[in-house]
Amino acid sequence: MAGFSYIALDGSGKEQRGSVAAADEAGAYEAVRELGYLPVRVEPQRHAAANGTAKTRATRIGRIPNNAITTFTRQLSDLIGAGLPIDRALTVLVEQSDSPALSRLLTEAQQEVRGGRPLSEALAMYPKHFPPMYTNMLRAGEASGQLAEVATRLAEFLEKEQTRRSQLISAMVYPTLLVSVAVLAVIFLLLFVVPRLSGVFEDLGAEMPLPTVVLLAVTGFLSRQWWMLLVAAGGVWAALRVAKATEAGRRQFDALLLRLPLAGPIARRVVIGRFSRALGTLLAGGVPILDALEIAGLAAANRLTITAVESVRAAVRQGEALAGAMEQTGHFPPVLQHMAAVGEETGDLPRMLLRVADSLDFEVDSAMRRLTTALEPAIVLVTGGFVGFIVLSILLPIFQANAAVR
Repeated sequence: MAGFSYIALDGSGKEQRGSVAAADEAGAYEAVRELGYLPVRVEPQRHAAANGTAKTRATRIGRIPNNAITTFTRQLSDLIGAGLPIDRALTVLVEQSDSPALSRLLTEAQQEVRGGRPLSEALAMYPKHFPPMYTNMLRAGEASGQLAEVATRLAEFLEKEQTRRSQLISAMVYPTLLVSVAVLAVIFLLLFVVPRLSGVFEDLGAEMPLPTVVLLAVTGFLSRQWWMLLVAAGGVWAALRVAKATEAGRRQFDALLLRLPLAGPIARRVVIGRFSRALGTLLAGGVPILDALEIAGLAAANRLTITAVESVRAAVRQGEALAGAMEQTGHFPPVLQHMAAVGEETGDLPRMLLRVADSLDFEVDSAMRRLTTALEPAIVLVTGGFVGFIVLSILLPIFQANAAVR
């Protein structure tokens, strides 16, 4: 698939500009027609130059927090809904933004809008901050004359995603803190307490018990060869980074994530929920289903799901129902298939998809609470086991020496 830029006319004769992915130029013309536009000109994109320009813009703008983008989208929908023109709305948002980087970006985007570009194209120049899902929804809202409504749906989607991330992070804070304290406590005992007692054990002269021998061997290795552990950890980290940078490695990592014993089912619900919410939001915003499937698959951020969505998209292009196409892949849960079937039958597919996403979010919340509730005592027990072994290994030689003296 290659990228093609197009200039087209919508139903009212207004010029529209954008980009589509297709195998060749003929496919690009067909893709533009599927968007509901009359293509005037289609030409291949220069990906290297475009990517380089996008990276340069992202570097110049700086980092923008996700919550700043979410707040901007909500405020944009409110201002447009109140009847303000795009140019004036951007002026207000530039002045009241708490993020200097976002203010710089919006100032540049405003200049593009004043030069005649639609807002969606102006923001599409910054794909790092405004991904295809965002700009395609705005483009659909501009084409349908419902930009305020589409921006509201987009703001709701971003707020849901932000809430989901916050919930996942909050759920893992306490277990992570417990593990960190436990690891630091064991390292302190092994590197600072036990070495000071090793000389005492040698002065006792008696044969040391097996737990003490094991403890001293581990302590000696850590005190002398600690750098080997750092090198090994660095090597593993570098190997994982290199593997994840390749398509095959990322696919294997995503597949492993979904197969993990406890976290796998939760990760699968998160991925499918994100896909369902993205697809429902895109369809509700007026994005054609083939484009919505492609963008929602990318929003799921899982290679297995992206591959399954590509199969669904190909089947839908051939005229199959969405629910049946999902069932053929074997990747999507039955609840999503049935709700999609109901949505297609009733003509309310976006709402059904969003209801599935809400249901999966609730299941994720419940599963995370159960998992963290089980992890906390497990971490305490494992830590107590390590500390108990260390204390026992220290006390056993002392007990043996006392028994020998008696």
